[in-house]
Amino acid sequence: MPVQLHRARSPAASERELKTSAAPVLLVATELELAALASRFVAPADLSASERALLRAAKCRATNLVEPDVDAVALAIAAGEDPLGDALGEIRTAQDRRRRGAVYTPARIVQTMVGWATTQPTPVRIVDPGAGSGRFLLAAGREFAQAQLVAVETDPLAALLLRANARLRGERHRLELLVQDYRAVALPKAEGPTLFLGNPPYVRHHDIEPAWKEWFARAASRWSLKASRLAGAHIHFLLQTAHLSSAGDFGTFITSAEWLDVNYGSVARQLVAEVLGGTDVCVFDAAASPFPNADTTAAIVCFQVPSEAGEERENGDAAETVRFRRIDAAEQLGDLAGGSAIPKAHLRETRRWSSFLHGGSKIPADFVELGELCRVHRGQVTGCNAAWIASSRARSLPKRALVPTVTRARELFAAVDCLRALDDLRCVVDLPADLDELDPAERRETERFLLWARSLGAQASYVAQHRRAWWAVGLRDPAPILCTYMARRPPAFVRNPFGARHLNIAHGIYPRDPLSAPTLDALAKWLRSNVRTASGRTYAGGLTKFEPKEIERLHVPPLAQLR
Repeated sequence: MPVQLHRARSPAASERELKTSAAPVLLVATELELAALASRFVAPADLSASERALLRAAKCRATNLVEPDVDAVALAIAAGEDPLGDALGEIRTAQDRRRRGAVYTPARIVQTMVGWATTQPTPVRIVDPGAGSGRFLLAAGREFAQAQLVAVETDPLAALLLRANARLRGERHRLELLVQDYRAVALPKAEGPTLFLGNPPYVRHHDIEPAWKEWFARAASRWSLKASRLAGAHIHFLLQTAHLSSAGDFGTFITSAEWLDVNYGSVARQLVAEVLGGTDVCVFDAAASPFPNADTTAAIVCFQVPSEAGEERENGDAAETVRFRRIDAAEQLGDLAGGSAIPKAHLRETRRWSSFLHGGSKIPADFVELGELCRVHRGQVTGCNAAWIASSRARSLPKRALVPTVTRARELFAAVDCLRALDDLRCVVDLPADLDELDPAERRETERFLLWARSLGAQASYVAQHRRAWWAVGLRDPAPILCTYMARRPPAFVRNPFGARHLNIAHGIYPRDPLSAPTLDALAKWLRSNVRTASGRTYAGGLTKFEPKEIERLHVPPLAQLR
């Protein structure tokens, strides 16, 4: 669908406003057409090899453009707008943007972050690690007219858009654009502070090449940090910033907020608390949706790089604290420097930093972690629910192979406090690994069923290929208490007196030592009444997840108080 490059005019716009922000009428429908348009505004001598290659491909598309009002596009860019970047965000599919980790930041957030930078020492250099079309870099450039502008961007189309924006705003002379990966960048020493700012790409670990995961491990080891191969590219970029920065440098990044809590975010937490000199962390509420075209969480982190020996800031012991603040909407951002001051010593001892965003009563001294009393295990993964959740195809299988199982979270939410019967649950086909245990008639029916399961590809899943026998689901023993693990509400904690099994939509809570039924009832009741979503990991849109270890870290009263 063609994208119209324009911005809406206010009905009350003055004649002067209409002249200086005339709405472009150009329609572009493809990336090559957008590249052809951007080429009208760039100096060919400035281009990298990858940009030149893109423009060669775009030349044949230039004649396909609807006759543009190029002057209007130029006026909009010169006035500080980013119609080219807006168009790129519309042309690319959500899947493509997700693969690249490219989410363009709304102007309000850019302005707030740049505003924070103006409260710091004047930088001689500004570095944007994932510059995109230049929103952060050029906004900061307006505030710091003498600073060198260094943009790093791997996407040649985004680089073209940035060059066009910079030239039309009169910044070409001080722009250095590196069309390469930020993790491979080396910066010369600057004669003064460097400002690092921007929105590093949020590329999940599934899409990161093994070579960069190896780089991350090596780079983290220089700081004696334990790297996880599950870390996303934004954490890689924080680590690279620590390597490139020097004492006196400062910065502000907006990233996804998961690193505050997850195990693979430990490198980011240590960097903020110890290496980069974090000062402020502002976290958007999970329901805030700060990025219009992306369903993601967001956190803004600000830092001032200390000397190796550590240093005090003008406001006394602020160097030893980080301020945390929750933001319900972008309109409420205001000044980034504010919130609850948390000592860095406390940060180093805390696994989940999102807890600093929620007020709460102090944990009683005699409470214990649930993990001291119980083990928590995720339910079994079938590898192919279409085959292993019993349908009419399974009617002829041995009855003992059809096991009543909790297969949907809503079954636990509906039960409220206790699963009172097994009849309403679906069955899971749980065959023995050794089919010789079956009598001849059972074996014959089972072979017929497995032939059908093969037609669904049940034998080909990763899970099936790593089982003792591909057909043996291997359900866990019944858990006395079951709990949901992902929802937009606190978990359901449900007693399971009749021994239902559970799939991976739930966790099983297994006492380490035998507990009486009344004690289990009391424990489940206490968990239902006291566990809140703040104890889990909250994702975009308010979806909260509780991993088994997070359930085990819940604090509960001593059993003597529950009985």
